[in-house]
Amino acid sequence: MKLQEFVVANAIVPQLAAHDRDGVIRELVDSLVASGAAPAAIRDDLVKQLIAREKKGSTGFGKGVAVPHVKHPQIDKMVAAIGVSQKGLDFNALDKAPVYGIVLLLAPQEKPDAQLHAMEVIFSNLQKDQFRRFLRQATTREQILDVLQDADAKRLT
Repeated sequence: MKLQEFVVANAIVPQLAAHDRDGVIRELVDSLVASGAAPAAIRDDLVKQLIAREKKGSTGFGKGVAVPHVKHPQIDKMVAAIGVSQKGLDFNALDKAPVYGIVLLLAPQEKPDAQLHAMEVIFSNLQKDQFRRFLRQATTREQILDVLQDADAKRLT
């Protein structure tokens, strides 16, 4: 599985407007709804579930990145939005450091294996210094798509 298989190009937000965790979650869910990747009718439910998930335990796993995620019965296929905060924001990350790159993943309820596989792909790339650095430096959707393409082609370390 490659990042470009589930990251929705039109749901990439290279310069997030929100300055806090919940605002970023709303902004990225809205980008998935606007791109047609998630139904507008479940927008509020998705936001509520994602924020509840964060309250149980932060998905900000350190190194400046976070991966909020949720399974939902009305999501048909795995989709993700990517957001970049140039200033960084408090995501209650495990290392207490600001978060700059956020990958928000929505998964079908009935395909837990696919979600686990997507999470592996996301985490394996987010562990790479070059991937995180290039993602953080990206200021346009096209630059982020280039980073994803390089990651999928295994050109980043």
